[in-house]
Amino acid sequence: MRDGVAEQYTRLMRAGWRLLPHETTPDARVLVTARGLRAFADGFVSVLLPVYLLSLGLDSLQIGAVATATLLGSAALTLGIGLIAHRFRVRRLLVSAAVLMIATGLCFTFVHDFWPLLVVAFLGTLNPSAGDVSVFLPLEQSVLPQTVSATQRTALFARYSLVASVLGAVGALASGLPVPIQGMFVVYALVGLGALALYRRLSPSLEETHSSARAPLRESRGMVYTLAGLFCVDSFGGGFVVQSLLALWLFQRFGLSVAAAGTIFFWTGLLSAGSYLAAVPLARRIGLVNTMVFTHLPSNVLLVLVPLMPSLPWALALLLARSALSQMDVPTRNSYVMAVVPPAERAAAASVTSVPRSLASAASPVVAGYLLGLSAFGWPLILGGVLKGVYDLLLLGLFARVRPPEEA
Repeated sequence: MRDGVAEQYTRLMRAGWRLLPHETTPDARVLVTARGLRAFADGFVSVLLPVYLLSLGLDSLQIGAVATATLLGSAALTLGIGLIAHRFRVRRLLVSAAVLMIATGLCFTFVHDFWPLLVVAFLGTLNPSAGDVSVFLPLEQSVLPQTVSATQRTALFARYSLVASVLGAVGALASGLPVPIQGMFVVYALVGLGALALYRRLSPSLEETHSSARAPLRESRGMVYTLAGLFCVDSFGGGFVVQSLLALWLFQRFGLSVAAAGTIFFWTGLLSAGSYLAAVPLARRIGLVNTMVFTHLPSNVLLVLVPLMPSLPWALALLLARSALSQMDVPTRNSYVMAVVPPAERAAAASVTSVPRSLASAASPVVAGYLLGLSAFGWPLILGGVLKGVYDLLLLGLFARVRPPEEA
């Protein structure tokens, strides 16, 4: 089975390279490949983290606290990077983040007590979510538009998200392998080592262009702050259903095994991956903002309905249907932010819109853990779906007429 997962991982990674738009530079391939590697590690960690913490004797509230600490730490680090990113070369920052990822994996391998784990979770790069909320994301997003033409920007962001989703799904599937859980955190550190090697391959030309084209927010400040506030609402809702806590709910409500949960998240990841590609032609037809809202809102209705289902098959059917819709807003959102701000302010905009998302998503897992400790009904799923639906309506009302250049 291990050989099969490894073979599937290699095949999908190669497919991700071929799926990139024709006009991309080699730097785009490096960034997309590194994103895929990190997503693979996030995939199995998000499933195994609650199991590992339960095996150490932690309760639901403490598991939620660890998840919150990871997100708070990511937010603090991303904020710090956002304030100084225009002074440093992006390759140096990405390499440093990869070193931190290696250290995080090694610490989780050998640290077993709650309070030390909480500190490591805050300082490290561990991600309890199926999506990327780490410091890597705004750094990569700020330079991706430089590796492709404006007409292919959304397509590149879709492939970037596609590779991440597919490899994250494979990582979730790998969580069911019969290996010690601590061994998977060693794999996490090795993935960080692979990411470090990739980031060191970024070309000097990208560094020079990016370094000379970065500045703090000025012209786009008001728009970026408004978008950041909206993303904050969305992420606060999303924090109630990060993959680690969704796995915990499935364990509690239906008594699922780790292998079964990993298989479920594998298929939800694949469905999300397909939605990234579907978002590109849809965005060309109805626009980026409309694509974000009119796919995301129905997915949140499905999320609210999941806890109301009387049996596991019905709950899984809604979760799978939601996965086919819920992530179409990811490449379109990233492309939209990079399109409506001046190129010189992209690095700052990427960080400023990422930090509130990380902070907001950090506040809700501990509440979700507390609610799951009181009842296995699934109140976190309902709260998350309602809040994310509010975000959709606000985004449509405020930005439906703010179009990127290619839609003007």
